[in-house]
Amino acid sequence: MSAFHQLVLPGLGSEELPLAQFGDRITLVVNVASQCGLTPQYAGLERLQQQYAARGFSVLGVPCNQFAAQEPGSDEEIRSFCTLNYGVSFPLSGKLEVNGPQRHPLYRLLAGEGADFPGDITWNFEKFLVGKDGRVLARFSPRTTPDDPALIQVIETALA
Repeated sequence: MSAFHQLVLPGLGSEELPLAQFGDRITLVVNVASQCGLTPQYAGLERLQQQYAARGFSVLGVPCNQFAAQEPGSDEEIRSFCTLNYGVSFPLSGKLEVNGPQRHPLYRLLAGEGADFPGDITWNFEKFLVGKDGRVLARFSPRTTPDDPALIQVIETALA
């Protein structure tokens, strides 16, 4: 099992979110926030989830409050916001630190020293496409929308 798939994230609430459940899926990991100018990307992320889930794809939303405190809510407030406003059906972790000394091991793996696409996360909605083998296939900036042709092409290629 890959280092990615060995990780267990805090879930929203008291449950855990083992990444082993993504072992047979192409996964788009996105740090998300509910009070950001990019928050409407949730709708596009949900469309990707609906469009590609049957082919072995999943979005994984990772709430983060490190960028201008744009994810201040509790786990229940985050879950409610995502469900009511965007119909989010993809998994969401509990809040994680994506940069700095408290950077979660997931983000050390995705963007830390020695990663295929290293460097600090620049803002909410930065995206990493992770293959079934746990390797990071691509990294996309926060401004890359879920319907961007470059992102869709990489997803399609990974699912082929």
